[in-house]
Amino acid sequence: MSERGNGVVGLGEFGLIDRVTARLSYGPTVLLGPGDDAAVVAAADARVVASTDVLVEGRHFRRDWSAAQDIGHRAAAANLADIAAMGARTTALLVALCMPPELPPGWAEELADGLAAEAAKVGASVVGGDMSASPTLTIAVTALGDLGGRAPVTRAGAKPGDMVALAGRTGYAAAGLTVLSRGFRTPRLLVEAHRRPEVPYPAGPAAAGAGATAMIDVSDGLLADLGHLARASGVAVDVRREAFAVPRQMRDAAQALGVDPYTWLLTGGDDHALVATFPPTAVLPAGWQPIGEVAAGAGVTVDRRQWEGPAGWDHFR
Repeated sequence: MSERGNGVVGLGEFGLIDRVTARLSYGPTVLLGPGDDAAVVAAADARVVASTDVLVEGRHFRRDWSAAQDIGHRAAAANLADIAAMGARTTALLVALCMPPELPPGWAEELADGLAAEAAKVGASVVGGDMSASPTLTIAVTALGDLGGRAPVTRAGAKPGDMVALAGRTGYAAAGLTVLSRGFRTPRLLVEAHRRPEVPYPAGPAAAGAGATAMIDVSDGLLADLGHLARASGVAVDVRREAFAVPRQMRDAAQALGVDPYTWLLTGGDDHALVATFPPTAVLPAGWQPIGEVAAGAGVTVDRRQWEGPAGWDHFR
């Protein structure tokens, strides 16, 4: 079939679906993959953890900054991290793709490659979804997860006296976004962090096993997301600035761009680190580092002082 105008319109919806699904593989939890009205995924725990996230071109990503595979990795990571933050492991992803008709079919295929590769890091599979024409390129991903017999770790269980700990890194993706927005492509460490986050997926179930009392994915900024946890738990959280080392590349970029690097570290999103609270006597699993404490009260402070400025990303600002 002719790919008229080098766009997906030349293939048609089902032609593109055939090309994309031909690139996917499926793990043992997938009992029925794409091709029917719905997929069937095993749920051995008898409970399913579910999360969804949406990326809109111009709001969450730019094609001149990131390749299709990069965007696929980012779209999957946003959902995989949410499942990990509940103490669960992702089993399957569903993807809805709305795209301009002139978009090259190869772009959608490469997006699927990125989605599948990121999902494979946790043993999950892309099992279906939907496609439609749209003037704005939009990617919506839904993740399904398995708790493995454990209780979910919510945002609402932190108690005064708990320690606050972090798994993964913060500030790297935000620094990369700032670098790109100023017209630069280096330092590569920061730019690549914006394109493809490095998410500590196993740290979520490990924290659940170690007795974490509350947990959340850092998608909008550490202080902002700790604010959600503090509100849900009815507590106050204090973060120690000294717990965060500024890497050399970030320090150099901050100096060149006139930015306080702690703004990136404490309020930057999209690295998808995990932050959790643990009983004060808990032994932290590998990869978790203490960064603060939980106290009676409300709100989030840094070194017991109010943070001046935005605490993180707001999707409506």
